[in-house]
Amino acid sequence: MCVLARAGEFYVSTQGNDGNPGSVDRPWRSMQKAANTLAPGDTVFVRAGVYHESVQVNVSGSVAGGYVTFANFPNEKPVVDGSTLTPPTDASALFFLNDRGFVAITGFEICNYRATNGEKVPCGIFVTGASHDIQIISNDVHDIEYDTATGNAFGIAFYGTSRTLPIRNVVVDGNDVHDLKTGNSESLTLNGNVKTFQVTNNRVHDNNNIGIDFIGFEGTCPDPLQDQARDGVCQGNVIWNISSATNPAYAGDTSATGIYCDGAARVVIERNMISFCDYGAELASEHRGRTARDCLFRDNFVFWCRHPGLSLGGYDSSSTGGALRCVVTNNTFFQNNTSEEGDGEILFQYRVLKCSVKNNILFAGESGLLIANWTGARNTTGTVLDYNLYFSPLGENSSAWVWKNREGNSLASWKTASRQDAHALFVDPKLLNTNAPDLHLQAGSPARDAADPGFVPPPGETDIDGEARRRGAATDIGADEL
Repeated sequence: MCVLARAGEFYVSTQGNDGNPGSVDRPWRSMQKAANTLAPGDTVFVRAGVYHESVQVNVSGSVAGGYVTFANFPNEKPVVDGSTLTPPTDASALFFLNDRGFVAITGFEICNYRATNGEKVPCGIFVTGASHDIQIISNDVHDIEYDTATGNAFGIAFYGTSRTLPIRNVVVDGNDVHDLKTGNSESLTLNGNVKTFQVTNNRVHDNNNIGIDFIGFEGTCPDPLQDQARDGVCQGNVIWNISSATNPAYAGDTSATGIYCDGAARVVIERNMISFCDYGAELASEHRGRTARDCLFRDNFVFWCRHPGLSLGGYDSSSTGGALRCVVTNNTFFQNNTSEEGDGEILFQYRVLKCSVKNNILFAGESGLLIANWTGARNTTGTVLDYNLYFSPLGENSSAWVWKNREGNSLASWKTASRQDAHALFVDPKLLNTNAPDLHLQAGSPARDAADPGFVPPPGETDIDGEARRRGAATDIGADEL
């Protein structure tokens, strides 16, 4: 006797047939069948097995009907495997969505999609056009590869290409994005006309280019006024082992960043843990006359990165943009600059304008370099530093701050040379463990209640652990609140 699927529930199995009704006992064979058939509110449950297909999602949900959902069958892991597929010319993906709305993809392993031709761009999940209300949740995306010097690949990518309508209302949560070879591109990226997004609780690691990237001004959207990822949250992600050292596109250069705001606007980057990357994080723009604007970097742990924990501003004096009105507050930077190439815990580059760097712990490693600013006077116009806590095991007089090309080796000389950080401290913050490390504060930490007394945490801000940001007379310095 045939057991029919309940209304709105369908099934796919490697033992099925696309001529079946898609019921639990007579499932479809391919996910493409579901991607051509589902209606608003429908869910397709995909059984365990390996599916060698590139799924073009040709259906949408609706406000009234709800999401179209592609989900793993409970306690089973379907694998979408591209190892037998040849990517067509231009961008293609194992899940491809163009101008789709109210679609959720959850619980898949998505892997082994590769190209060696520069015109082919393999992606795990690619969302483009004016798609909206898209949820990418709890997927394992790995071994998406372009491994020559000229190509591109992506783990998860959103490209807002519409002139009039942004990709909007995006949730990317709980995914594991790893072991990618992305060429000139990124592991998880939102590029062009994209707004109102949440990139949360993802694990991004062991990739050979940028981890998470919010991008503007690359011409993805034909209207320059809309060509910018904006108004989103990057929260609770763990990013590690992001390096371009072995990426053929970089010829040995180490410049891959854990979290990058490249011309993005109004992005809140909070409660992330970033380690073992070339650069921990960057707020900048790679395009002349453009900036990362009004971005907020707060309550993050950043440690053991090859270059700075955070870089602000463009990397070039003439061809890149900068950072405008960005705020860096209540972060803990620990022993970055492991290459000892002069980057410090925080690196100020070109056109860091009207930014604020306050209430952070900067704990240097063997170089002793805390702040690095090798550019001229006008490149930090309007930027303010204060209430930061500095420390180096080398001691205050063997540590270093560089400001406008002038180096000081004591906190007093730093304050005099920079005319900044009037309320800064040089003292051991007493972190719980500097070997593991555990960057939470010990009970007797001098960072306790030592932040700017006028700082009032805005509604919704918490510390690195999601706990109240202020518990005492003042906020604690750094990402952890005792």
